[in-house]
Amino acid sequence: MVQKFQEYSGWRNNVMAALERYRACVSAADLADPVSDQHFSRLKARLTDDKLSIAFVAEFSRGKSELINAIFFADYGQRILPSSAGRTTMCPTELLYDETFPPSIRLLPIETRAEAASTSDYKDINHVWTVLPLDINSGEGMLDAFKQVSLTKRVPVEEAKRYGLYHEDDPDASLAVGDDGLVEISQWRHAIVNFPHPLLKQGLVIIDTPGLNAIGTEPELTLNLIPNAHAVLFILAADTGVTRSDIDVWRDHIGGGPARLVVLNKIDSMWDELRTAEEVEEQIERQVGTVAHTLNLSTHQVFPISAQKGLVGKVNRDAALLEKSRLPALESALSEELIPSKREIVRGQLETEVNELTAAKLALLASRSRNVVEQLVELKSLRGKNQTIIEHMMKRVDLEKKEFDSSLLKLQGTRAVFTRLSTEVFTSLGMDILKAEIHNTREAMEKSKFSSGMRSAVKDFFAHVRNNLTLSGQKTDEITEMMTVMYRKFSTEHGLALSAPMPFSLEKYLKEIELIESVYHKQFGAAAMLTMPQVSLMTKFFDSIASRVKQSFLQANRDVEAWLKVVMAPLEAQIWEHRSQLKKRRQSIERIHVATDSLEEKVQALEEMQAEIEGQKRELHGLEADLKGAIAAELSALKAAA
Repeated sequence: MVQKFQEYSGWRNNVMAALERYRACVSAADLADPVSDQHFSRLKARLTDDKLSIAFVAEFSRGKSELINAIFFADYGQRILPSSAGRTTMCPTELLYDETFPPSIRLLPIETRAEAASTSDYKDINHVWTVLPLDINSGEGMLDAFKQVSLTKRVPVEEAKRYGLYHEDDPDASLAVGDDGLVEISQWRHAIVNFPHPLLKQGLVIIDTPGLNAIGTEPELTLNLIPNAHAVLFILAADTGVTRSDIDVWRDHIGGGPARLVVLNKIDSMWDELRTAEEVEEQIERQVGTVAHTLNLSTHQVFPISAQKGLVGKVNRDAALLEKSRLPALESALSEELIPSKREIVRGQLETEVNELTAAKLALLASRSRNVVEQLVELKSLRGKNQTIIEHMMKRVDLEKKEFDSSLLKLQGTRAVFTRLSTEVFTSLGMDILKAEIHNTREAMEKSKFSSGMRSAVKDFFAHVRNNLTLSGQKTDEITEMMTVMYRKFSTEHGLALSAPMPFSLEKYLKEIELIESVYHKQFGAAAMLTMPQVSLMTKFFDSIASRVKQSFLQANRDVEAWLKVVMAPLEAQIWEHRSQLKKRRQSIERIHVATDSLEEKVQALEEMQAEIEGQKRELHGLEADLKGAIAAELSALKAAA
């Protein structure tokens, strides 16, 4: 896996280097403009901010933390994540690396569950978190710091209810109450571990989840962390197989996405000296087949392993034990599933951006080349001509400029409509509108403690959000249609080399809202009546729903603003270029009118300019091919080249 990440990191670095070479050429050729600057910024952001996340999901005591230790932290020669009998992971934990923070563990207090805000809402509010320093030079020190994540505390039943962590309708609820009348709960709601591990430095994010009961009660897991993970490892115990709760969580929250693997852990419990190796193998394969059938998977997606023996094998450098643990097979599958699938997503995004960028630059060069050729033809035709013909040509250029200026006046009207439509896009997409919708829905939910009223409030919220996105989408469609007409007009009437304006759609945000709504329906849509604990949970879920929708709208606003800034830019760039060339043509003919001996000098200068433009074209084509080649390169080819 380390090797695959290194290959992937090398691929990103190669693409970045090719991109910088292309950008330098664009600047040197005086082709830079706001549109290309935005393209370059987006391309760079996709490469530098690229993250790959793996979520580990299991019921407690399935060896989940031990598996993370075995895959990622064996080089430390000991366990880094606490791993023992019973529950060790008490809250969702993200392991990542952010160089802007020192190595540390950030802990979000459980009390925040009583507030109307999701975990995501708190991520930028630094003062709410408890921060513990992480001594990366001490394995024991790190282990002690990680144990803080597992801390619990005892609180009154009413307090646990307020946090949505105690439900009277649960048949096992009474067992959770001690003789002192208190309930044990996690001290923390969420943990973020900032740790400079080599893989985390390269963009890996590890998500360690609590037991399966948390999947349904912690909305951040259900709505954000698990659905957005690039790979999910669902860990079962080899001796118990698939339980009822396993099946429910797999079907409702995990089974639908790509790179979903099932780990059948603790196969060492089947190692039996009274059985032959063949009999043990047969028993393991039988359990793999049963699990695959129950979860509707191929047997190739189920990996029988022993995380504990794999960790011991790595620490003790016992190759035979490591092989027997079957951990390498899982690591190989994980790297083969995760990294190529993520790279394909990034590659597709890069190719789209690069195609738009290179097409615009080549169109601008083509426009320059055409203007130079027109000037050359015009000036060469003056050889041996008298002053009357030269004056006639000056008048023709003046007429052409007058017609062009007339078109520019019409463009001013288009700009006014463009400004009005741009404003109208945000009347339905604006964050103030969304905040009002969220506030109104929360009020409606608080007023109605009945299941039908609460469902109706959430249903109306999704309907209004979808409608607002649709209205904004109609306005962006109007802008696109208007700009298409204007682009076509300038292309046909004045010979500008313009393709269709950059397209834009809010469709992906509508799909995001539909996905969030489908998760909500899975959680609350089936039951005819909501119990009081479910009412409390629905309220917490709506907080996370509102947070996810806000994130989606924020990104939609950024995308629309960015698009509105650049949709006119290619037209304006070519208008500026055309006006500049008309002015140069007029000045050239005027100078020749005064002194005919400058004609040949001007022809020579234009011919040199034409040769320079052709050289720029060849260089841009070559760098474009290099950039696209770097994006298309396979990881195995990079390894061979290294």
